[in-house]
Amino acid sequence: MARLGRAGFLGIAMVFHVIYIYSIFDIYFVSPIVHGMRAYKVDTPQPPAKRLVLYVGDGLRADKAFQFFPDPSRSANDSLTQDVVPMAPFLRSRVLEHGTFGVSHTRVPTESRPGHVALIAGLYEDVAAVTTGWKLNPVNFDSVFNRSRHTWSWGSPDILPMFSTGAVPGRVEDQMYEAEFEDYSKDATELDYWVFDRVKKLFKDADTDEELNTRLRQDKIVFFLHLLGLDTTGHAHRPYSQEYLRNIQIVDEGVQEITEIISKFYGDGKTAFIFTADHGMSDWGSHGDGHPDNTRTPLIAWGSGVAEPRTVKSGKAPGHEDGFSSDWQLDHVHRHDVAQADVAALMAYLAGLEFPVNSVGELPLSFLDVTDEQKAKALLVNAKEILEMYHVKEREKMAEVLHYKPYSGFADAANSVENRLASIEQLIREQDYKTAMKQSDELIKIGLQGLRYLQTYAWLFLRTLVTVGYLGWIAFAFTTAIDVYMLDGKVDVQRTPELIITFASILVGLYSLLIFQTSPITYYAYAFFPVVFWEEVFARSRSLVEGKNKLFSQFSKSDTAKFALNIAAYLALLEVMVQSYYNRQIYTIIYLAATAWPLLYGTDFIKTNFLLCTTWALSCTAMSVFTLLPANKLEDTTLIFVGGILILLVGVFYIAFEKSLLVPTEPSKDGLSAADADGVSRAILSLQVGLVALAMLVTRSSVASLQAKQGLPLGTQIVGWATLVASLVLPFAHALRPRKHYLHRHAIIFLALGPLFIILTISYEGLFYFAIAITLISWVRLEHRIHQRFNSGSIPNIISSDNSRPLGNVRNAIANGYAFSTKKSLKEQITTPLATAAEASKQREKAAVEGDYRSLTLSDARICLFFLFLLHSAFFSTGNIASISSFSLDAVYRLLPIFDPFSQAALLIFKILAPFALVSANLGFLTKRLKLRGGSLFAVVMGISDYMTLRFFWEVRDEGSWLEIGESISMFIIASALCVFVAGLEALSEVFVRGVEFQDDVWSDSGTKAGSNETMNTACSM
Repeated sequence: MARLGRAGFLGIAMVFHVIYIYSIFDIYFVSPIVHGMRAYKVDTPQPPAKRLVLYVGDGLRADKAFQFFPDPSRSANDSLTQDVVPMAPFLRSRVLEHGTFGVSHTRVPTESRPGHVALIAGLYEDVAAVTTGWKLNPVNFDSVFNRSRHTWSWGSPDILPMFSTGAVPGRVEDQMYEAEFEDYSKDATELDYWVFDRVKKLFKDADTDEELNTRLRQDKIVFFLHLLGLDTTGHAHRPYSQEYLRNIQIVDEGVQEITEIISKFYGDGKTAFIFTADHGMSDWGSHGDGHPDNTRTPLIAWGSGVAEPRTVKSGKAPGHEDGFSSDWQLDHVHRHDVAQADVAALMAYLAGLEFPVNSVGELPLSFLDVTDEQKAKALLVNAKEILEMYHVKEREKMAEVLHYKPYSGFADAANSVENRLASIEQLIREQDYKTAMKQSDELIKIGLQGLRYLQTYAWLFLRTLVTVGYLGWIAFAFTTAIDVYMLDGKVDVQRTPELIITFASILVGLYSLLIFQTSPITYYAYAFFPVVFWEEVFARSRSLVEGKNKLFSQFSKSDTAKFALNIAAYLALLEVMVQSYYNRQIYTIIYLAATAWPLLYGTDFIKTNFLLCTTWALSCTAMSVFTLLPANKLEDTTLIFVGGILILLVGVFYIAFEKSLLVPTEPSKDGLSAADADGVSRAILSLQVGLVALAMLVTRSSVASLQAKQGLPLGTQIVGWATLVASLVLPFAHALRPRKHYLHRHAIIFLALGPLFIILTISYEGLFYFAIAITLISWVRLEHRIHQRFNSGSIPNIISSDNSRPLGNVRNAIANGYAFSTKKSLKEQITTPLATAAEASKQREKAAVEGDYRSLTLSDARICLFFLFLLHSAFFSTGNIASISSFSLDAVYRLLPIFDPFSQAALLIFKILAPFALVSANLGFLTKRLKLRGGSLFAVVMGISDYMTLRFFWEVRDEGSWLEIGESISMFIIASALCVFVAGLEALSEVFVRGVEFQDDVWSDSGTKAGSNETMNTACSM
C-alpha cells in the first residue's frame, strides 16, 4: 500500500482492532448449536413426576439464600431485630426435610439471557449472543419448555419471549408485565408480587373454567416463575442491603404460598419443584464477569421423584469441603453441586420429557429418588443424547475441512461409540447397574470432550493467524514511525515483483483454504491483515535499515549494553501494566515512585521549578491513593459534593485569574497569550461553571428521591439530561471567540466533563477527576520545562556566534527548534535512548534542521510509556477494570431508572471513558509543544500497547475456574478496546488542539526566562 497519511493510519488501526477483537468469539466461543439431531427420552412406564414447577430468583446469590441475618422485616425498635434468622425458612425446610440441595455453577457471561438458556435449554451460548439482546433468539435452540406438553410462564419481557418465540406454536404461553414496570427507583418487590398474583389467578380461574382445568391436569406440563425483584433490588441497593434481604423473604413466602396452592390443587403428590437462580451478584450490585459471587447460585429440588436429604450425625457431610457453605448451618446435609446446564437434564427427566437436543447437561443422579436400574437407564439415554450431537458435529466438520483428524477418544474400534454403548447395555442386562452408571458417566465425559475437540478443531490455525496479524500490526506501526516520523518518508519503498508474488501467493493460498472449508467471512479478514502488514514491512525494509544505521551506527559496546537494559526496562514496565490488570494496587507504587521523577534532572532543576515539581509530587501522591480504595463503592453524597465543589472552584479560580494566568510579563508578538480576557469567552466559561453548580443541585435532588424509594421525578430527570447535554454542547460556543492558549483550552475541556462526573458519580470519582486533571497538566508542563531547561544552553551560542544572521532568522531558528553546535561530535549529536531523558530532551531540537517539526527519536518512547500509564490509570483509579462488575449502575438510575441494559451500559461506559478526553488533550498539547508531527507518538503507542493485547489474547480461557474464564475474557476485550480507543483519542486530540499555538520561551545564560515570571509560569501549571 502507499504511504498512509495520519487519517489513513488511524482508520486502519481502528478497523484492524475492531475486527480482531471479534477473533476470540470465533476461536474460543463459537456457538455450540447444531441442528439435525434426533431427540432422546427415558422410556419408563411412568415418569417420576407429572408436572414440574421452576422458580428462578433472578440475581440470587447462593450464600445469601442460606445465610442467617437480623430480620429485615422487623422495625428498628423491636427487641428481636438483632436475632439472626434464615432469610428463606421455607426453602431451608425443603433442604432439611424434603429434598436435595447444592450449588449450581454458572458460566460467563453471568447475565440473565445465557443463564436462563443454560437452565432451560441445557446449553452454554457463545458469549457474543448477549449482544443480540435479551429477548429474542439469534439462533433457534431446543428447550425443556419446547419439549413439554404445555408451559405456562410469568415474568419479565426481557426473558420470557426467547423461549416462547421459536417454540412449537401455542406450546409456551407467557404473561409479562410492561417494561416500564422494571423501575430501579421504586420498590422492586412489586415485580415478584405481580408474578405470584398471576399464578394464583390461574389456579383460581381453573375452578370455574373447565377447559383450563382440563389442560392443567394433563401430564408433562411446566410452570415457570421468573422472579426479577431480587436482581433489580440488588442492582439498586446491593446484595447485602436490608432491601435485598427483605426481597429474599418475600420470594420465600411467595414460593411457599404457590407450592401449597399447586399441591392442594392437584393433591396427587406428583409435582416436582426446582428453585434456582440464573446468576449471582457482586457485593457492589452488578454481574457479568466470572467472579464466584456471580457464578454460584442456589439449587433446591423437592417433590415427586426427588431424593430426600441425606445427612450425617457428626462431622461434615460430603460437598462442604470448599468451606463456602460453612456459615449456612447445613454442614450435616449432603451438598450436591452441579453445572448450570445439568438443571435442564434434571427437569426433563423428572417431568418425563425428551432431553433438549442441544443440551450438554449431565443428569445429576444424586437428586433422583429412583432405583439404580432407572438411574443406569436414564444416564445411558443422557449419554446417547450427547453422542448424537457429537455425531452431527463430526459430520459437519468432516465436510468442512480439507483433512479431518478424528477425535482420539473414539478413534480405534475397541473404543468406538458403538462398542461403548453395547458394553453399557450388556451391563444393564446383567443388572450390574453401578458399573453401567460408571461407564455411562465416563462416556458422557468423553463425549463432552469430543464435542470440545470439534469445537476447538480450528484453534491452532486461527490463533496462529491472529498472532501473526498482531505481530504484523506491531511491526507495521513501528515501521511507519521510523519511515514517516523519523526519516520523513525520504526512503523509497521497494516493492519488487518477487515480493508481490510471494505475498500474493500466500494470500491466495489462505483464501483457497478458507473457501474450501466454507469459513465465516471474518476468517478472511484475519488472513488479510497479516499478509498486508508484513508485505508492507518488507517493502519498507530499507527504511528500517536506514533507521537502524541512524540510531545505532555510533554505538559502542557499552552503549549497546545500556540500550539492551533500556529495552528490558521498557518491557518490564509493560509487564507491570499487564500485571496491574490483576492487582490495581501496582499503580500506587508507580505513582509514589513517579513523585521522584524530577530529581533525575538535578537539584538546580528542582529549585528553578519548585512549585511545578511540588504540584507534580502532590498530584501523584493523590493519584496513588485511589487504587488503594475499594473498587466496590457505596453511594456517598458527601464525597460527591466535595468533588463537585473542587471542580466548581477550579472554574471560578480560572475565570477570576484568567488574565494573570495567560498573560506573561512581556507579551509576545503573536499575542498567543497576551490577548485580554475576552468578554464572550468569559461569559461562556461562566455558563459552564453554572452547569457544574446545577449538576450538583439536580444530583442532590435525584439522590434524595431514589433513596426514599419515591421514584425519579420527571422534572429532575429532564433537568439532569438537559444539564449533561448542555455541558457537552456549550464548549462549541467558544468557536465564537476562540482563544489560542492551551491552558484556556484545558479549562474548557475540564469544565465540559465536570457535570458528567457529578451526575454519574456515586463516591470519589469527582475527586479522581480533579486529581488526574492536575496530574496531566503537571506532566505536560514538566516535559516542556525539561525540554526548555536542557536545550537552553545552545541558544546564546546561536545569537553570539552568528552576528551576521538577522535577529528574525535567529528567532525563527529558535521557534523551529534549530540549534547549532560545532563543539559536539557526531556521536553526541545523535539522539539515543542511552542518554538520560534530560540529554535526549537537549537534542530534540537538533533532529530537524528544516521545517516546523522534528523527527521522532527513541527517547520519545518514554513519553509514549507515560501516556499508556496515565491511560490505564484513568481506568484503574476508580475500579478494577479487569472485572466488568467493578462499576456500579447506581448513578445511571438518576437518568435512566427504567431497565434498559444497552442504554444504561452506554451511559456507564461514557463515564468510564470520559477521563480519556483529558489524557488525549494533554497528549495533543505535548505533541504540539515538543514540535512533533501529529500522529507520531500515536504510531509508537499503538505498537507498544499491542504487546499487552497479544499477552491477553493467549491468556483467554474457556475452561478452568469461573473467575479465571471471566477475567481472561474481560482483560483481552479491555486491552483490545483500549487500542481502538487510543485510535479514537488520536482523532479527538486533533480536535482538542486545533487552533492552539505555542511559542518557545527564550532563556538567559543563567537558565532563567527573559522577561518572564517563573512563579507565574508555575502557577499556570496548577
